[in-house]
Amino acid sequence: MKTFFLTLIFTLTTMLTFAQKSEHLTFKGVPIDGTLNEFVSKMKQNGFTHLGTEDGTAILNGDFAGYKDCYVGVSTLKQNDLVHKIAVIFPDNDTWSTLSGNYFDLKKMLTEKYGEPSDVVEKFDTYWQPRDDKSRMYQVGMDRCKYYSIWQTDKGEIQLSIDHNSVTSCFVKLAYFDKINSDKIKAKAKDDL
Repeated sequence: MKTFFLTLIFTLTTMLTFAQKSEHLTFKGVPIDGTLNEFVSKMKQNGFTHLGTEDGTAILNGDFAGYKDCYVGVSTLKQNDLVHKIAVIFPDNDTWSTLSGNYFDLKKMLTEKYGEPSDVVEKFDTYWQPRDDKSRMYQVGMDRCKYYSIWQTDKGEIQLSIDHNSVTSCFVKLAYFDKINSDKIKAKAKDDL
């Protein structure tokens, strides 16, 4: 009887402990949670350099997933200092073979970690398919390249894409959206309506 009660107490304690933990999506092993300053401090401990903060977004620089010199944006809303989104900009590429190679390499690693993506689009929005490296890069710069993969998890959403800032700045982007904190921000926005 004593063993039964001890087992029951242990089981209830364990269940309560797990029930109290709210699971956040993680970035470099750090939960996407807390204030901007707290999260930036943790990223600095992970080897990133803080370049500056503006309008609720901190910009960091460092190595990520085997790629050197990545830029990381950590986002909050100014009125609600709660981290909810992380975006990684991988180094610029000037050839399609390197750009798409980086995209597919990261996609493979993310699939190994999170399973098959819930949504995938990998095409060029053109009347004809570009046939060579130069024409593919031109289409990326002209915003006619639609390459993205999205993973929906219980903890949030992860988006991988090929993106650009100009005709000459083409890169792979990876974004993490924490579900718990994104829901809190949406709830606050709904209160405003």
